[in-house]
Amino acid sequence: MTKLGRALQENRSAKAAEIAVVFLAAFVVIAVGIKMVGTDILARQAVLWFANIIMLVIVWTGLRLRGQTWAHFGLGFRFGGWRPLIRTVLLSIPVLIVALVAFMAGAVLMVIAAQVFTNGAAPAIQKADMSSYEYLQGNLPMLLLSLAGVYIVSSFGEEVLYRGFLINRLAEIGDSGRAAWTVAVLISAVVFGLIHFGWGITGVVQTTLMGLALAGVYLLTKRNLWILILAHAYLDTLLLVQIYLASPGGGG
Repeated sequence: MTKLGRALQENRSAKAAEIAVVFLAAFVVIAVGIKMVGTDILARQAVLWFANIIMLVIVWTGLRLRGQTWAHFGLGFRFGGWRPLIRTVLLSIPVLIVALVAFMAGAVLMVIAAQVFTNGAAPAIQKADMSSYEYLQGNLPMLLLSLAGVYIVSSFGEEVLYRGFLINRLAEIGDSGRAAWTVAVLISAVVFGLIHFGWGITGVVQTTLMGLALAGVYLLTKRNLWILILAHAYLDTLLLVQIYLASPGGGG
């Protein structure tokens, strides 16, 4: 193991610096990329996807320096037989339901908040802003292309980054005690919500609660990341198909 790898393995400051580098790199890519592409919705989405890929590359580099593999986060690529595979697929279905309930609970909370704090005068905060996905409406080729990209970058990438990487590294900074895992789960959920700021305040609340639910499942399933990746893929499919069908031309 290299000197840097040993520092990442043993030094709390180095671990914190690694987390900072991962997210700072994404911030720089997004800031520069958005400025370059302007208001083009599709190009802006591509910038966000590219930022996720850069983050994954940095996380992978950190693993290599430590002498670890993706399995450290609960992401195995070796085929272990049909029984574990079927079990993973079956478990992903109730996880989907849990994530959906958490996501909808966020919407309910925002409806209540709108009624309480604005006397019902701010209906805009009661639903997530999905205007950045309008290019999908009624466009089947774009829907299929977007689903392929989302499965790789969001369904897979976000679970690796916000459940696998962030939770584990934060817990390691706290010496992996029970309190450290609890704090790591909470922080990861908040960060996951904040990266969806483009969906508006309701979208942030919804994804924060969904992130909290998925993080809890991650620990309950002994960090089996594939269960979450599959559930996340189902969620992304439901979301994008719903947007596609929102247009009168959808489904044609």
